[in-house]
Parts: sequence; structure tokens; C-alpha cells
Amino acid sequence: MDDLAKRLQWFKAVILPHEGALHARLRRVCPAGFDVENLAAESLARAYGAKDIDRIAAGRSYLFAIARNLLIDAARRDTIVSLDFVADLDMLRADDSVEAALSARAELRSLQAIIDTLPPQCRRVFLLRRVHDLSLGEIAGQMALSVSTVEKHLAKAVMLVAKAVAEREEIGFERATHGSGREAGDRRSGVGVRR
Repeated sequence: MDDLAKRLQWFKAVILPHEGALHARLRRVCPAGFDVENLAAESLARAYGAKDIDRIAAGRSYLFAIARNLLIDAARRDTIVSLDFVADLDMLRADDSVEAALSARAELRSLQAIIDTLPPQCRRVFLLRRVHDLSLGEIAGQMALSVSTVEKHLAKAVMLVAKAVAEREEIGFERATHGSGREAGDRRSGVGVRR
């Protein structure tokens, strides 16, 4: 069997059966107006052009990883990327761990809510540094501030975000421990549910 026939047979058996699942997942995670068909076609073409096809047995994982990487590249080219879109990229992992994806998405939404409460200058510095990965000098130039002022805004933002995250975790921990503690306390005091 020549290499072309072998590659075509591999593609039909290992990659192509996952085309429908890829389209469905991309429609769910891509923002409105995004060219899903083009992304899926590019993913399939790159999968077909894989160098060492003998080592690729998990076609779904491989195809979804290609699509995820292409989406990340597209997101990097955009100047503004929503945190929801970044969370949706995690849903392109082929492990289909919906619970893990939902948890990660909830954490990102929680972080977005915290970031939204920051003072405007701190928020802008934080996003430019942590999301857009600009240097302190670039941020200073863009915002017409000194580098030391940018450092102060960034330090304040990081402190406020860390404090808010710690408070949310503490509240969640208290709810978890008080709920089970109340039941234990009720049993110890003789108050309980009749059976």
C-alpha cells in the first residue's frame, strides 16, 4: 500500500468520524459571527497533513487539539478577548469532562466579577498586564503614566483580587463547614428528625 493510500485510510478511520462532533463543539464555543466551517476545514486539513500518522491513534483528541490551537491563535490576533471565550476554549479538550469545564468557567466568571469591581486605573493596568501581556513600560506609555505608578496600580489590583478570592473561598468553606456542623450540633443537643 503506498503512502497516500495509507494516509487516506488512516484519515477516514481515525479523524473523519469526529468531524461532526468537532462542528457541534465549535458551534457551541465560538463567538457569534465566527467562521466555524473554515476553522473545522482547517483543522481537518492540518490533521490530514500530520507528519507521523502511525503515532496518532486518538483521532478525536488530536483533531480537537488542532482546533483549540487554531482558536487560540485567532484569539491572540484579536485585541480584545472575553474571559468567557477563553473558558469556552477549555471545552474543546477531548476529555469531555463537562463538570471540570463548567467549574473552570464558573471560576473565570467569578474572577471577571472581581476584576469588574477594581478601581478603573487598577483594572486597566491589571488587564493590560495579565490578559494582554504588555510590559510595564508599554502600559506606562499607553496610559501616559510613570512605570512606578503602573507598578503601584498593578500591586493594588493584585492585592484586591487576591483578597476577594480569599474572601470568596472563606465564605464557601464556612458554608460547607457550618452546614455539616449544624447537623452534628442538632444530633448532640437531642434535636433531630424523627424517623
